[in-house]
Amino acid sequence: MIAALIAFAAAFPALADTVRIASFHTELSARGPGLALRDVTEDAPEARQVLGMIARARPDIVMLQGIDYDAGGALLRAMQDRLEAAGHPMPHAFAAAPNSGLPSGIDLDGDGRLGQPRDAQGYGRFFGAGGLAILSRHPVERDGVRDLSTLLWSDLPGSLAPETDLSPEARAIQRLSSTAHWVVPVRVGDTRLNIVTWAATPPLFQPSNAARNHDETAVILRLLDGELPVPAPDPPFAIAGLANADPDRGAGRPDALRALLGDPRVTDPLPQREGDRATASFGDTALRLSYVLPSRDLGVVASGLLDPADIAAIDGIERGTRHRLVWVEVALPGGPS
Repeated sequence: MIAALIAFAAAFPALADTVRIASFHTELSARGPGLALRDVTEDAPEARQVLGMIARARPDIVMLQGIDYDAGGALLRAMQDRLEAAGHPMPHAFAAAPNSGLPSGIDLDGDGRLGQPRDAQGYGRFFGAGGLAILSRHPVERDGVRDLSTLLWSDLPGSLAPETDLSPEARAIQRLSSTAHWVVPVRVGDTRLNIVTWAATPPLFQPSNAARNHDETAVILRLLDGELPVPAPDPPFAIAGLANADPDRGAGRPDALRALLGDPRVTDPLPQREGDRATASFGDTALRLSYVLPSRDLGVVASGLLDPADIAAIDGIERGTRHRLVWVEVALPGGPS
């Protein structure tokens, strides 16, 4: 197994003077606390596939979604151990408590029952379910991390919350982030590269979700505009995460996403695989949901998508996650172009 991963890991070497940034919705979140850690340590097929895809893509920095949070970081350490054994060490990591599964204390979805997954600040069967994490080959500057996850939805400039059917009680406590919004600085040599990340709620399942999904991307625009209580990230930066929306197809209100993709401060490299830009497949429906958008001062060297099927031959792995890994390789300012 490890030998096979090493062989696949050698397939896409990153250039020495560039940085490969990836976003990957792993769908490793389990049905209870600690079960995802069990899946990684016991080499469950789904975990093996996710780790195989990361080793195959060889990112320098990967933004992970669908990763259960534990305060001690045991899951991330187990993943780091497996990746090191596969020949792609990523010794640095960052995670913080997400809003997913965080009890709100009220009946947020209005179904007359308290303490249900949709009564949490973000959908989750337990606190920390389906959180975010960063793995990196370069040091994370933890003291410089900015966490926007406590921002109330109603406090976002231009918020769509007033257009929803949320009760006044819910609007008073509902956070914007269904999972988290972070700005995480990573030290790459002498350069501080800011990673702006998020994972938005699907624009489905609850009447308010389309508006919330829109605003979870709109907040990044407000951040870049300097309209939030925290300063805008200094360039160079890269926006990497899960918008859970397609600019052209599917459900939701994609105006904020379209504005972000067309913003002159970022570049959309349009990663694709054989002409297909979709990053996730749900039956017959294929959508572009995951993104890596470098700031304009970063030179785009290459980009692409890694499909779960690309590593299906490794040890009989079946297709588990429905999402492709998205990667973009960039040259830092002053580096190769």
